[in-house]
Amino acid sequence: MEHSNQFLGTERIGKLMRSYAIPCIISLLVGALYNIVDQIFIANASYLGSYGNAANTVVFPLTVVALAIAVMIGDGCCAFVSISLGQDEVHRAKQSVGNAVVLCVVSSLVLTAVYLLFADTILAMFGGTVNAETYHHSQEYFFYITLGVPFYMFGQAMNPIIRADGSPRFAMISTLAGAVLNIILDPVFIFGCHWGMMGAAVATVIGQVVTAVLSVWYLLHMKITRPEKGDYRLKGTICGRTLTLGMTSFLSQISLVAAMAAINNMIRKYGALDPVFGQEQYAQIPMAVVGIVMKFFQIVISIVVGMAAGCIPIVGFNMGAGKSARVKELFTKLLLAEAAVGAVALVLVEVFPRRLIALFGAANESVYYTDFAVKSFRIYLCMIILACVNKACFIFLQAMGKAGESTALSMVREVVFGVGFALLLPRFFGLDGVLYSMPMSDLLTFVIAAYLIAKTYRELNTGTLCAE
Repeated sequence: MEHSNQFLGTERIGKLMRSYAIPCIISLLVGALYNIVDQIFIANASYLGSYGNAANTVVFPLTVVALAIAVMIGDGCCAFVSISLGQDEVHRAKQSVGNAVVLCVVSSLVLTAVYLLFADTILAMFGGTVNAETYHHSQEYFFYITLGVPFYMFGQAMNPIIRADGSPRFAMISTLAGAVLNIILDPVFIFGCHWGMMGAAVATVIGQVVTAVLSVWYLLHMKITRPEKGDYRLKGTICGRTLTLGMTSFLSQISLVAAMAAINNMIRKYGALDPVFGQEQYAQIPMAVVGIVMKFFQIVISIVVGMAAGCIPIVGFNMGAGKSARVKELFTKLLLAEAAVGAVALVLVEVFPRRLIALFGAANESVYYTDFAVKSFRIYLCMIILACVNKACFIFLQAMGKAGESTALSMVREVVFGVGFALLLPRFFGLDGVLYSMPMSDLLTFVIAAYLIAKTYRELNTGTLCAE
């Protein structure tokens, strides 16, 4: 074999973390910036403002559905490939890559068809009918974003697979190229051409096409796991294991969609009862603001997930090779780094919320917008340190092949607590209850995560840990 990943079992852990995590962080940050950059330019366009922001918030969860499917396939394949290479089973790694490509293409085309057929119903489901202007902008943005779904999903799914093949830098560059193009085209289309929501969406899709084309090129030139013709034939065992390992990534994303649907509808329901936001001209403000808070959270989580997901090839290889001491060292360093990221984010949201809000066009909005935004940042993200540690725990367990524990923990956080509190707390606290839902979810999830972290350390110390 011309290329090998054996260095994953011998190189210093700290150096490996930097080599793999940093490109992954940049890749995910850049991917997150697609929607965030759109929202920044939309918010600062006087003819769109908070209506455009609210429309962006409505469509955002629907792009996350596409991302959820893509990362389930991509992260699952990445973990499968890494474990297989650690066990010196290159042929199984190649089969996983070939099957992942087919799964991604088919699922993206199906999702695009569903979106186009049921567009109006879907937008209404995610709060797009809060007022007529928001609904109009949502329809326009959603249509063009939907046309780019196959390209978006392919680029996102291939990103972790490229990292598993030993090319984290190329994974970063392919994503960065598309995002930079989006950043360049957004102001041209929104301010120069005055295309509004369509301009923001078209700029995004063009960037996604570039990333997808670069991913196809890499697929044809892979170093270690380039699939052969027969590897593209779907096999139940390969697909099943790949999707099982990627289930945590899927749940962590798709549950955000469920939570956003619950939150958006609770905002619409209880905002209508608020003396200020119950007025037609201010009705879109809570939805726009919560969308902005979620975008900041997405930036932080992109760093957190990037650190953890970047370590998947390292963890998987060393698990496959039976090197539990190295896995333990990596787990310790990762948890400390994730907590540090959360601490920095906490200082930003509690001390500098007005500066964060200013990025999203607050100067063009009413005092009600600013006041609600400050409160939202400080309450909704007050447990962000625990959120970072929880997310690291999900992904690390997934990387070790502990799909059952990882999936269960993710389900509890994202569905039971995330959706449950979003629906329950507003009944007692009104509109503010929406803001309490996330900190409550992360606090209770951390109690469970702490137990699983301690259990994992015991198993690593005794050498009894094995992939499921």
